[in-house]
Amino acid sequence: MTLRLGVMKSIPLRAKHEALGASFTDFGGWEMPVRYSSDLAEHHAVRENAGLFDISHMGEIFVEGKDAGAFLDYALVGAASEISIGRAKYSLICNQAGGIIDDLIVYRLGQNAYLIVTNASNREAVAASLEERSSSFDVVVTDASDEWALLAIQGPSSVGILSKITSAPLSELKYYAISEAMVCGVSCLLARTGYTGEDGFEIYIPVESAAKVFDEIIRAGSDQGLLPTGLACRDTLRLEAGMPLYGHEMNINVNPYQAGFGKVVRLDKPGEFIGKRALIEFSETNPEKVLVGIVGQGRRAARADYEVFVEGSDSAIGVVTSGALSPTLGFPVAMAYLGADFAQIDTPISVDIRGAKTPFTVVKLPFYKRTNKTKRTNSA
Repeated sequence: MTLRLGVMKSIPLRAKHEALGASFTDFGGWEMPVRYSSDLAEHHAVRENAGLFDISHMGEIFVEGKDAGAFLDYALVGAASEISIGRAKYSLICNQAGGIIDDLIVYRLGQNAYLIVTNASNREAVAASLEERSSSFDVVVTDASDEWALLAIQGPSSVGILSKITSAPLSELKYYAISEAMVCGVSCLLARTGYTGEDGFEIYIPVESAAKVFDEIIRAGSDQGLLPTGLACRDTLRLEAGMPLYGHEMNINVNPYQAGFGKVVRLDKPGEFIGKRALIEFSETNPEKVLVGIVGQGRRAARADYEVFVEGSDSAIGVVTSGALSPTLGFPVAMAYLGADFAQIDTPISVDIRGAKTPFTVVKLPFYKRTNKTKRTNSA
């Protein structure tokens, strides 16, 4: 997580988090709860029971109008017009050079209505880019981020907890689907999405009702192991699940093919879209560096910006983007950009950890899947 100095924005429920004992950090220009008790306890709560995250710093941008689908096909790298109503897709917004401005979730709310969810730090850039790209289309782009709070309940107990406060048919809501729902009497948008590698839901709530929903979820989960959870464990959870974080695995100088998201780019969709020519070129050439997963032994974690080497060479072949000692698996895991010649699975490498070259191995992402849970070690 990148800390920034300057004036921070406050999420609507800051007082609630303070009352629960949260400590705070600057994340993307927002003052966010980083932890309430311990990072490990919160991490394991999500893997084993449930955690409740306040991610109201995320941006919500609505796109509506008769050209909405065609416009998003032009503005983004995916095919938004092919998304079924009530479903979602992961996508990217790129510049003309093919660099990633942000990674997004695109929800289709109606025939001509979409919700775009952005990273907090890129909200203004995405909104401005969409507005600029909309000039030739019959659409309205509305940045409504300040009107919505966003809570995420994640973990295997999420369905049981949420079912206490909503009559929505949760078992019928598929992964990457969204619907209108009443949650403890509040009209919300309920999506089966998340950023932890576990089953769970993200709840879009009008700001004025957010405190009520937050309190009711805490109450409903009090007997099922739910904990309020902060950004620190969210980072280790998403890392284990091999999920990228903008500013670490992606930035404006990275293209989708380097980051492993070539399948997200729909070069076959009709017409032009922003960045298409550059992305065609990237698709036809082997990238000089690619994102990989690496694992180590012992307890020494490879952290962001640590250099990566191969045996017998003092020239770095890459750099770590995110890394930690995995609380679930009990050994160090990291993502790194490596030269393509060294990115094959099972390639032995080393990471310079505070002056000591420590052995790691290239592995396939993700490190963790909930369908194949690995019992955590007592030492993690």
